[in-house]
Amino acid sequence: MESRGVSVDWLTELKRKNDLVGIASNYLHLEQKGRRFWACCPFHNEKTPSFSINNDDGIYHCFGCKESGDVIKFVQKMENVDFMDAVKILAERAGMEIPEFQSSDKRKENQKKKERLLSVLDFTYKHYVDNLYGKDAKVAQDYIKSRKFTRRELEDFKIGYSKDWNDLVTYLKSKGFLENEMLEAGVCAKKNNHLFDVLAGRLVFPIFNAFNECIGFSARALEKTDFAKYKNTAETLVFQKGKVVFGINILKAQKQQQLVKNVILVEGQMDVIAMHKGGFKSTVACMGTALTKDHITELKRYSDQIVLCFDGDGAGVKATIRAIDMWRDENVNLRIVKLAGGKDPDEILNTLGKEKLQEMIDNAVPYMEYLIDYHKSRYNLDSPEEKGRFVKDVLLEIKRLGSPTLYEPYLEIVRDLTKIPLDVLRRDINSNVTAQKFKVNEPQVSQPTSTNVDEKAQKYILACLLHKKDVVDKRLDYARLLVGYEKYLEIIEKNLPLSSIFDFEGASEDSFLMDLVNFNFAEFEKDEERYFKECVWKIAEQCLKKIQSECNEQYRSCEDLQERSEIARKLGKLALQLKNKSLEEFYVRR
Repeated sequence: MESRGVSVDWLTELKRKNDLVGIASNYLHLEQKGRRFWACCPFHNEKTPSFSINNDDGIYHCFGCKESGDVIKFVQKMENVDFMDAVKILAERAGMEIPEFQSSDKRKENQKKKERLLSVLDFTYKHYVDNLYGKDAKVAQDYIKSRKFTRRELEDFKIGYSKDWNDLVTYLKSKGFLENEMLEAGVCAKKNNHLFDVLAGRLVFPIFNAFNECIGFSARALEKTDFAKYKNTAETLVFQKGKVVFGINILKAQKQQQLVKNVILVEGQMDVIAMHKGGFKSTVACMGTALTKDHITELKRYSDQIVLCFDGDGAGVKATIRAIDMWRDENVNLRIVKLAGGKDPDEILNTLGKEKLQEMIDNAVPYMEYLIDYHKSRYNLDSPEEKGRFVKDVLLEIKRLGSPTLYEPYLEIVRDLTKIPLDVLRRDINSNVTAQKFKVNEPQVSQPTSTNVDEKAQKYILACLLHKKDVVDKRLDYARLLVGYEKYLEIIEKNLPLSSIFDFEGASEDSFLMDLVNFNFAEFEKDEERYFKECVWKIAEQCLKKIQSECNEQYRSCEDLQERSEIARKLGKLALQLKNKSLEEFYVRR
């Protein structure tokens, strides 16, 4: 495995100065039990703590979702940053100077380009903000007054204004930025060899990541135009719409103050700003794109209580249905706000007030109840044929809950709507037709194979070696015993602290390696030495029998009497070793 570009010794010192328990306690409520610390896992929804920190080794492991790592990986996950950004956070906290990043030329080039693009974007958004308060920004100022934005919203969201096609270009050039850097940052484009601001004449909303870095822009036209009313800057090295959540930096600040009860997801950035103005500070939106797994992963860091508050029109209903399908298997409490009359959250606030919207959010329904209501709107339940199709569709939805205990409340709703007896509905939901249709969504469970027992023995030996267990027989050459596991033996031979394993590229994505790092020795602790010897012999016996089989084949095909005699002696020695369970064949050769 390749290193991350920083020396292992320096990273070890960084981790020593950033105690994992101390860092994790800034995010989690930890309880000490014995030598370990426990908490509810921040990476998946649970009520019983299964997230464990081994502070002696500086690693964490969740026995529920199997997430593992060291203090750097923990900061990466909690702050949604890459490895080097997590290192920078911890180095600043510890007062350590970061050494020169040793990496491939391509990675160095990408890192340098990323930093330069972020600098362009930082200067750009601050320039737009300054523009908003100028004398020539009356059209933008009038729009802001019409929307009743206060100074608080302007400052929280860093709202700005792009005056014309050339102003930004002139400004960025004065700051030493090159044309290609403006183009790569997505803030400028080129036509007929002329560079221009792509957001000219628009009210501008900077887009920030969770690390509070400006990564792109969205902008609204202020006058009639043949172009789209809303426009986003193009995707770049630092800005991918499918991963961006508008308002995530503010949500993160709320989370750090323990102020996030739930995450409210709306459709657009204007709705986010209006919701914040109304006091709903945990509101965010995706960037003009359908909800993705990356959005979900990001939002689950902040709460397992998710409220969808999309527009009440047809497009909003369709977006809600798609979002439900994305969220439903994510182990969160997903509730849906019903906005009547095709209104959006901003319109509700302006016409009915924040108290009414708060009431709607408080009365948000479980997603399954929303789905039943949605399917009901599609069918005429007075028609026997359409009622049958309604029941079939809804039972398929309910079936996806996965447990008969969870079915019952919703079967009762279907009964009340259709007058079909509960026992009939229970029978139908378990029928072959329903089960077959649902089956495609169920995870496939892999069946055990004949090699599982051998792998268990190999894994135990490797785990003992990695954890430096006293039971390890130091006379043995494990490279000869554990053929095919060379890369793990190479890591073991480095004799590093366990947390240093995460300093290597791709280590945490190697599930077998993570099994070794987090190996549970509890079931073997009563007789570890005996079990270790049994595992070693099991593997050694297979190796000896393989050698024996090869020798028998050689003996049968050999015509030279002297060679046959040598092979016979070797076969006799192998037979004796197998009989006596001798490991002599695998001792380290001096």
